Amino acid sequence: MAERPEDLNLPNAVITRIIKDAIPDGVNVSKEARLAISKAASVFVLYATSCSNNFALKSKRKTITAKDVLDALEDMEFDQFVDPLKECLEAFKKNQQGKKDQKKKEKESVNVSGSGDAEDEGVVVLEEESGEDNGEEGGQEGGGAINGGEGDVVEISDTSED
Repeated sequence: MAERPEDLNLPNAVITRIIKDAIPDGVNVSKEARLAISKAASVFVLYATSCSNNFALKSKRKTITAKDVLDALEDMEFDQFVDPLKECLEAFKKNQQGKKDQKKKEKESVNVSGSGDAEDEGVVVLEEESGEDNGEEGGQEGGGAINGGEGDVVEISDTSED
């Protein structure tokens, strides 16, 4: 949990951006009003999280799911937010699935083309500027061994014992 109550507040930049997006251009919001909105938003998030956690615990789970949050909003009598949130959740899931499918297609196209890039086979091309020493001898930081000179293609082997 947070060490200080201030640690639980939402970032001021985020609150300011939300406020600017919600009001018409030309309307100014005082510093005190932004602070009050920030505190109210933080309290709402903590309350919603606590109620959502209760639903997860009733289901004998430690992870809060989207369904727990939606059930908590209904329990908190914020029913008017449930349908818009469900729509946003579906849009988010479709977006994530689209990204996943795109990455899968890109990966398949790389594998089908058989590009044979050194990076695909666990081989790294080292390009080192002459005359500079980066302070790492042999690149053995982290248990791996890298041996090679300027522009050499080298294999990386793990020298650490598990």
